[in-house]
Amino acid sequence: MSRVLVVDDESAIRDAVVYALRSDGFDVEEAADGETALQRALSGEQDVVVLDLMLPGMPGTEVCRRIRAESAVPIIMLTAKGEEVDRVVGLELGADDYVTKPFSMAELVGRIRAILRRRDLDRSGRGGKVRVGTLELDPVRHEARVDGNAKRLTPSEFKLVLLLAEQPERAFSRREIMQHLWDSEYVGDQRACDIHISNLRQKLERDPMRPERIVTVRGIGYKLAVV
Repeated sequence: MSRVLVVDDESAIRDAVVYALRSDGFDVEEAADGETALQRALSGEQDVVVLDLMLPGMPGTEVCRRIRAESAVPIIMLTAKGEEVDRVVGLELGADDYVTKPFSMAELVGRIRAILRRRDLDRSGRGGKVRVGTLELDPVRHEARVDGNAKRLTPSEFKLVLLLAEQPERAFSRREIMQHLWDSEYVGDQRACDIHISNLRQKLERDPMRPERIVTVRGIGYKLAVV
């Protein structure tokens, strides 16, 4: 049974999400503040963290940053409508996706299941390593290395670069990338793709401001170059 940590200081929203997830077969823990959320998220017992950004004390963005510094557990942010800056910051800090309030429980459950499917495919899929130039990806161990140096990637970042690595030098559209990430025709805001690409460049490029490995293909999307 997959375990989900639900973090929201509004008890009505938290109770509704917890009830819906438990009804759908998930094992659910909950937290109402950032400190408790951080402690439980780093316990190693969670499969997904559903994290509200508006929390008392420690804000959700700081919780996200601290989780990502120590763990690759997938994070889905809950954001209020219109909080685009917070969504961008959350994705830049390593969150995998976001759901905007008000949201349907079916949408949230669908996003969680997509993340879990992705995790299972990464664990049980390809057995061999993938090499593109000096980039090496190990799908089984969920490890990435550049010039032999390990790079910590989020689940979404790893799946994105693995897609590009399957066909080096081929240009993938933003829509193709987002459909691959979420195993769905519904891709939400495709700008999330640009943020994931930016994060990958920070980790995989010698100079993120002058990317040589993950290249923009004007009018189409992105490709992985052999460097």
